[in-house]
Amino acid sequence: MIVVQYLRSIFFIVQMYVMLAVFAVGGLPYALIGGRRAAIHVCRGYCKWVCWSAGWAVGLKTEIRGPIPKGDVLIAAKHQSFLDILMIYAAIPRGKFIMKKELVWTPFVGWYAYLIGCIPVDRGKRGAAIKAMLAQAKNARFAGGQLVIFAQGTRVAAGAKKPYKIGAGALYTDLGLTCVPAATNVGVFWPRHGILRKPGVAIVEFLPEIEPGLQIGDYMKKIEAEIETASDLLMAEAGFKVA
Repeated sequence: MIVVQYLRSIFFIVQMYVMLAVFAVGGLPYALIGGRRAAIHVCRGYCKWVCWSAGWAVGLKTEIRGPIPKGDVLIAAKHQSFLDILMIYAAIPRGKFIMKKELVWTPFVGWYAYLIGCIPVDRGKRGAAIKAMLAQAKNARFAGGQLVIFAQGTRVAAGAKKPYKIGAGALYTDLGLTCVPAATNVGVFWPRHGILRKPGVAIVEFLPEIEPGLQIGDYMKKIEAEIETASDLLMAEAGFKVA
């Protein structure tokens, strides 16, 4: 059975990247003419395709829990694999991401990241990167919608622990936005590295809102406690043994 699942996983991955090219190239004229709204439609269409095709190709269903953020909010999310990016973006109406600067030059991904208003960050510059991120977040071109930041700054394997980055706190205090924490268990089924995609139910859960006004230290402790606790529960629900 494991050999069959590997073969199904390879098929799924290949078609996923083929369809990335199809959506990106086919939707580019529409996105260029229609602007950000049109580019968002193309990106959400692709994200929904991958979530749907994962179900029949490898037996991996996807589920969104909690109220979906729809206004101008900050989403501080757990990041375990490429799938949680797709699930979050498919769910929210006007999403954009804080992303690493190198992705700007990635074919297809970089084009649409620019069009939908993603904010590139040079993670190697630390303090300067945070200042640049905050400045861009206030730029009119990036205004409006749901700004997603991965609170640990990178993908973290299911069950692994990694500190939360201050960038999430800087955005919360500087922008004065309501924050929606987001937990996930996707890494149980779709790991950071490797080919195998496991059957099951991958979940992203939007947690209760955190209103503006907390001190940055209190905010950082709160999102870490809430996101890690909820993610551990989701992983345990999926049969993963959480240390």
